[in-house]
Amino acid sequence: MVEYSEIAFAKINLALHVRKRRYDGYHDIETLFAFAQDGDILNARPAKDLSLEIVGPFGADLNADENNLVLKAALSLQAHFGVKQGAAIRLDKRLPIASGIGGGSADAAATARLLNKLWTLGASERELADILAPLGADIPACVFSRPSFGSGTGTALAFLDDSNVPARHLLLVNPLQSVSTAAIFQAWGGIDGGAVGRGDMWDATITGRNDLEPIASKICPVITDILTQLAQAEPSMVRMSGSGATCFALFDDVTSLEAARARLEPHWWSMASVLR
Repeated sequence: MVEYSEIAFAKINLALHVRKRRYDGYHDIETLFAFAQDGDILNARPAKDLSLEIVGPFGADLNADENNLVLKAALSLQAHFGVKQGAAIRLDKRLPIASGIGGGSADAAATARLLNKLWTLGASERELADILAPLGADIPACVFSRPSFGSGTGTALAFLDDSNVPARHLLLVNPLQSVSTAAIFQAWGGIDGGAVGRGDMWDATITGRNDLEPIASKICPVITDILTQLAQAEPSMVRMSGSGATCFALFDDVTSLEAARARLEPHWWSMASVLR
């Protein structure tokens, strides 16, 4: 029986500047999206109905019900294209939940790419991104999983050339403490610290910041410990991703990355990858 597979690439916010609160309760942001080569893994095969099986290290933390973004994405595609087929979907959940690296959004995006193949929909990535945008602000970027500049709520995308990014070995670290994205954005002080740089992606990354990092660090102080420990390894850069609590460091070579990883607290989750 035919079966397709997709990686839900982990999302990294190389920089994230919060610009203003919106009337609808969301925030206007500017962010530099990048993606790891690795992440959750989804498989799908033909079936009469839609079903979802969740396995993996963090599978027990999710419910396979109608509130899961994987099924929401599948139902959105069914409705948009009038699909009568089902699919047996399997999610191997390898990324921590609510960790600032786009786990649920990346899963929804990978589901769309997966079912686009399984159901031979012939949709472009742009069409898939537009269909899934109402489900979450990070989902369009995750559909493309390409370096990009995101503005508005993060759904307005301009693709970037990241060939000048010299440090591509990526270390992700999470203390296995989830933080509430809504609570962190709500605690933002309302001060616009300025725009993300445009043009050279690496310069924009280095001179950028994550406006949510100090807020998340107050709510989850171990974030500061992780950032401090990563910085001691002298990576090319270190920062928190998204609303946390995952932090990342970029290294020039895998030897430096593995040396840094070996010094981490054993109870922290970590993943070594490269920027795709």
